[in-house]
Amino acid sequence: MIRIGLVGVGKIAHDQHIPAIAADPRFDLVAAASRSQPDLGGLPVFHDIAQMLAEGPELDAVALCTPPQARRETALAALRAGKHVFLEKPPGATVSEVAELAAVAREQGVVLFTSWHSRFATGVPQAKAWLAANPVRTLSIEWREDVRRWHPGQTWIWQAGGMGVFDPAINALSILTEIMPDEVFVTDAKLQVPENVQSPIAGHVDMTTLKGAAITADLDFLQTGPQTWDITAWSDAGELKLSMGGAKLTIDGKVVVDGENREYPGLYDRFATLVAEGRSEVDVRPLTLVADAFMVGTRESVEAFIE
Repeated sequence: MIRIGLVGVGKIAHDQHIPAIAADPRFDLVAAASRSQPDLGGLPVFHDIAQMLAEGPELDAVALCTPPQARRETALAALRAGKHVFLEKPPGATVSEVAELAAVAREQGVVLFTSWHSRFATGVPQAKAWLAANPVRTLSIEWREDVRRWHPGQTWIWQAGGMGVFDPAINALSILTEIMPDEVFVTDAKLQVPENVQSPIAGHVDMTTLKGAAITADLDFLQTGPQTWDITAWSDAGELKLSMGGAKLTIDGKVVVDGENREYPGLYDRFATLVAEGRSEVDVRPLTLVADAFMVGTRESVEAFIE
């Protein structure tokens, strides 16, 4: 039994982490830390991780669901206290801080897990296998969702380090880096930034591989009506499409996989396995692509975002 504490009890914790932990017999959620002090049915809730570590029950691991800007210090406190750490995506506000966390985890002899939940969508493994056998010529990402629906009141997204539209779009990049047999590189980007915030609300990213596959990503945080989370790849063998964030896979129009959402149970299954094996899993490739898009991207100021 892994005694785990949860830090940051917002929407994603309520919707995904708490149910996934409760459903996995290898975990026991014994404490939480949140400045909002939510009622979690008798579970002890502390103000922050420092208080939870000092005054709370004994822990083996900590899952961090805080905004990325506050992640580093919280993760360092947990690692230095000898706790295994599960990082919600994105694993940090910068690429270099994740490398620092990995180094501290090695020094402390504990596990660090950079979780990418979209990689556990049901269609991803078969898509990866198909692309390994059928080299991609071109690939298109369309990731369009309504920020007001999925991230209400989450002002941290619009601040420096919050990533704006890349907060959901990094899910697509996590799938991309998982299913592509070759490394992916950013070549250009165009970012639309509302005049009253620091992060983009929409954008276009051009990428490629060492073998010259052309990859594009069109991103929008103001999509109304049906939401779009699609990745389409073309090879000499045909067309592959992952839709619904990776839950549905079609090849040449034929449905191959159409499964239920079990991404977070998959994440906790992987975390339990890593803890049992004493092995960290740290992958910053999706975050690196975001950082590169910010570095090379041109910025266009657009009208202010008002929630």
